[in-house]
Amino acid sequence: MPTETHTPAARLQHFVAQLSDTIARSADEAALLAGATPLLQSLVAHDDWLPEAFAQPHPAHYQQFLLHADPEGRFSVVSFVWGPGQGTPIHDHTVWGLIGMLRGAEEGQHFARDAQGRWQPDGPAQRLLPGEVQAVSPAIGDVHRVRNLLADQVSISIHVYGADIGKVQRHVFTEDGGVKPFVSGYANAAH
Repeated sequence: MPTETHTPAARLQHFVAQLSDTIARSADEAALLAGATPLLQSLVAHDDWLPEAFAQPHPAHYQQFLLHADPEGRFSVVSFVWGPGQGTPIHDHTVWGLIGMLRGAEEGQHFARDAQGRWQPDGPAQRLLPGEVQAVSPAIGDVHRVRNLLADQVSISIHVYGADIGKVQRHVFTEDGGVKPFVSGYANAAH
């Protein structure tokens, strides 16, 4: 087995370069997700590269920090920092995405509309532990709710999206079928 030669500071740069090559090779979403998943698994297998500035929780809500935006708009890499017990509302992404757990633990619950247009849990909740990766997209399931499973610790996941997700108009859903558009932005908006 080859020895890992990337320094902590170079891990993200190496991941971005590999992901850029993967995206350039295939426009097929399934092939892209299959190729990108092991790349993200390799990145989140090491918890020594994320700068502290992008690992800081907010006391009232989760934070989303932009780590890299592809200059051609093909993808973005984001750290999600979850304070103890913090979570999201039910929401969508509108583009493909990969979620890799770096530190702590998350629980994601997918949702689907029932015959009356209400959002209902779709399958069991899924736990995400360090080193694990899950995919989302409109083609395979794009609506979910996520929360930090740890009531006393920060959790951090690394998300990769098929657009600059902080600029994409998305949707928050209420269980009764209500919808509200939103654009998430980033906690480090100056980037």
